[in-house]
Amino acid sequence: MHEVSLRGFIKVLEERDEVLSWNSSVSVKYDISRILKKYDEGPALIFPYVKDYEINVVGNTISKRSRLIWASGATNDIDLYLRLLKACNQPLRANVYSDAPFMESRLKSLYELPILLHYERDGGPYITSGIVVARDPETDFQNASFHRMMVIDDRHLAIRIVPRHLYRIHEKYKERRKDTPVAIMIGTHPLVMLSAASSPPYGVNELYVANRLVENRLELTTLPDSGLEVTRYSEIIIEGRILKDAFHDEGPFVDITGTYDIVRKQPVVEVDRIFLREGGMYQALLPASSEHRILMGFFREALIWSYASRVAEVKAVRLTKGGCGWLHCVISVKKTTEGDAKNVILAAFAAHPSLKMVIVVDDDVNVDDPFDVEWAIATRFQADKDLVIIERVRGSSLDPSANQRTLLTAKLGIDATRTLEKPYKDFEKARIP
Repeated sequence: MHEVSLRGFIKVLEERDEVLSWNSSVSVKYDISRILKKYDEGPALIFPYVKDYEINVVGNTISKRSRLIWASGATNDIDLYLRLLKACNQPLRANVYSDAPFMESRLKSLYELPILLHYERDGGPYITSGIVVARDPETDFQNASFHRMMVIDDRHLAIRIVPRHLYRIHEKYKERRKDTPVAIMIGTHPLVMLSAASSPPYGVNELYVANRLVENRLELTTLPDSGLEVTRYSEIIIEGRILKDAFHDEGPFVDITGTYDIVRKQPVVEVDRIFLREGGMYQALLPASSEHRILMGFFREALIWSYASRVAEVKAVRLTKGGCGWLHCVISVKKTTEGDAKNVILAAFAAHPSLKMVIVVDDDVNVDDPFDVEWAIATRFQADKDLVIIERVRGSSLDPSANQRTLLTAKLGIDATRTLEKPYKDFEKARIP
């Protein structure tokens, strides 16, 4: 059985003929990003010849949601929703070791890592696949979450922190006039990434969520200096501190919408140590790619499915590609009473407050086919009866059309399900026998 690691997952992808090795020289400045974009939703890519670097780059590892599903042993999306929600509710403590392959060597500088420059107006090279681990100084709870980090110089990163779990931990250290010890994991198994991209309640260790998903096969290592626990088979570990009183301009940065996020003053990470596994790989994650959308959106889909299933029989949920994998959702239901769809719309907005639009369709409509969804709107929707508009509610900071000061927006729900007042044959799709 393969080790629970990025390396082990790539071996499985190779066995499935889903890896493409790029056999010409590439630059970290735009070249790799351009190729990742070209092969989006295609094979995983390995770049063994990176100009000025001895470390391979790998990307697009989970650019297809099917890879997450079979990596977890699930049978379909809903099965993985159930497994993920269970793992968040019942995390499983992992075995911890004192050694790890990444302790074999150290690097002296961030400049030795092939950190990519992705888009033309980016504020600098960005680490986008880094999972930041930090420990609450009061409760000893350890958190693991994704954060983008812009390179400032060879030992400093500007880290984007929103008011969630890492922010809360950092505030506690600042109250004590202390820096926040952190470890940054780069190059981990997809189910570790999925867990870190999820949002269980404060106090739930995302690495224990991952261990539940991999059926108690995840191995952790305690770092000797900080005492933080990281995955034992990480490719790269950066150990350092979020400084208590240092800030730096962060951005511009292309987020999941494919548009540039604004420049903000953000905290600074000072790097103390960089560990590298022998033959280590740097994991790239292209912003606004299918991999970005899948990682960021899958847990939200699971929540939407869970909330909506309390009010109707839900068959499928999809945060759409055109909706940036974050702002628009299509939900198919087996409708039994009038009003089911509107209840589902309200449940979806409650589950994922960043949503701007929810379209509910019948279970004979394919949520992954925009043509099929539009057909349902054209043939089953009446604007005077089936439209839901909610004004002046909190939306997403990722939405460039929202008020960036108040984050107030308007939300739209479309009931594109057939009315039960007419027979099904009036809405049935014609088929040729």
